[in-house]
Amino acid sequence: MPNIIEITDFGAPQLDVYARLSEGQLLNRHEPGKGMFIAESPKVIERALDAGCVPVSILLERKHIEGQGKDIISRCGNIPVYTAAFDVLTQLTGFKLTRGMLCAMRRPGLKTVPEVCAGARRIAVLENVMNPTNVGAIFRSAAALNMDGILLTPASSNPLYRRAIRVSMGTVFQIPWAFMDEENGLIELHEMGFATVAMALRADSISIDSPQLMREEKLAIVLGTEGDGLAPDTIAGCDYTVRIPMAHGVDSLNVAAASAVAFWQLGNRPVGNQ
Repeated sequence: MPNIIEITDFGAPQLDVYARLSEGQLLNRHEPGKGMFIAESPKVIERALDAGCVPVSILLERKHIEGQGKDIISRCGNIPVYTAAFDVLTQLTGFKLTRGMLCAMRRPGLKTVPEVCAGARRIAVLENVMNPTNVGAIFRSAAALNMDGILLTPASSNPLYRRAIRVSMGTVFQIPWAFMDEENGLIELHEMGFATVAMALRADSISIDSPQLMREEKLAIVLGTEGDGLAPDTIAGCDYTVRIPMAHGVDSLNVAAASAVAFWQLGNRPVGNQ
């Protein structure tokens, strides 16, 4: 039976996770095993559950208990299900609960770089991509356009930040990812047989539609931070420097948009679609 709890005390500590804890507090770097994240909307929650994430509690509008939240509640056992009318929830969360449902979940254990790369032919590498909106958008493109995994440098935004999860539409739970060693990451990728592609604006860049790129069995597509792009040492350490051809005097795309173009052109697509 679901454990339905009507919200009457806005100060209840059980509700801090939804309304008062920062992303840093949710991450809980000092005790990673106790870290949590927030999944928003039934579709995203379902993808997190499908990936094996463990739910802690649910917050939803009363009308959704027997509506769009019913199947999810049935999958979550006897965890607390906090509910109230829409206007009450808006007071608690500080913003309109337009997706109708939130779920606090335990953070899963981190994968290793070899685990993400095992059997992969196409992966993305994010160097210091710090905007969670961009990280979420990159994950969504990676899932849609045949990337097998994503590696991030430690300074990148965590894929389980609330905004990143929301923008990704839950694909952060479908694409394997790991944090990589910034200093030795490219060396490790080369040792695993990956050719590395630096997406950068350089005079010696080759076009992204160069046939030699598609002939590479294993490719790691390296994307840089917003504004500054990839570090010079990173570009120097890659096998290829690649640019997307531009028109109308535009010099570059936002990193999330550039990732979608790169994944489409270089992705591990079925042979008939190449």
